[in-house]
Amino acid sequence: MPYFKDDVYFIRNSHTNFDAHNARTPGMHAPDGGVYRCTGCGHEIGIARGHALPPQNHHQHSNYSIPIRWQLVAAAIENGSP
Repeated sequence: MPYFKDDVYFIRNSHTNFDAHNARTPGMHAPDGGVYRCTGCGHEIGIARGHALPPQNHHQHSNYSIPIRWQLVAAAIENGSP
């Protein structure tokens, strides 16, 4: 989970891009820049909008039956999105 010091810089948002069922697969392009969290193990990455999320061979789980899916947990605001 991302840390922050001053919550004045964060705004609660219920956009569906944050929902777990919208988690992205490895190698997909990030629809929003920000912090993404692996739903399987909790590993987090920061990525710019439009850049590819880490591919399958970049991030592995010790239990291979757990899928790698990247869920948006904190978005950088770019022209009002998300």
